[in-house]
Amino acid sequence: MPRRARRAQLLNAALEVFSAQGYHSAAMDEIADRAGVSKPVLYQHFPGKLDLYLALLDQSCERMLDAIETALDSTTDNKQRVGATVSAFYQYVASAEGAYRLVFESDLTNEPQVRERVDRVNTESARKIAIVISEDTGLPDEQSRLLAMSLVGMAQVSARYWLAANGDVPQEEAAALVAGLAWRGIRGYPRS
Repeated sequence: MPRRARRAQLLNAALEVFSAQGYHSAAMDEIADRAGVSKPVLYQHFPGKLDLYLALLDQSCERMLDAIETALDSTTDNKQRVGATVSAFYQYVASAEGAYRLVFESDLTNEPQVRERVDRVNTESARKIAIVISEDTGLPDEQSRLLAMSLVGMAQVSARYWLAANGDVPQEEAAALVAGLAWRGIRGYPRS
């Protein structure tokens, strides 16, 4: 199997194991078994469990950040932007593979390399949103970043709560409810 395809196979197997068991309970043996390879093959690609976890975390973080960027670029209508951005969080959390657990519920956040990546998702998401807020309202950067981080927190925490509550409210309806709440607040800041 080509190196790139093997790496993708290993990352997919690792995602299944890490998202189901967390970092500390996951074993390299189980990841190798899940991927259908020997442990030496796994170690050819990733020298250790932390290296594998970080590679997977990087991939998961980029996916979330790309989704935020796509949502913000999808329209110039700010009400629709808020809806698209909140929906991006709900879609990410609801995805079957459970990558959100590595980003938002990692059991390894005391590891500086993991903490840095997890914090980056929140700060980079907020930075992207803050640019739009600042441009539209004329608010100073610090205030725009604070509002943006509040929106990120609202979307992320509510999406995780929604999933933990077994999605009693349909995903689109839940995202629309939270987007409506966010829009009612953020629209109070007039466009400059």
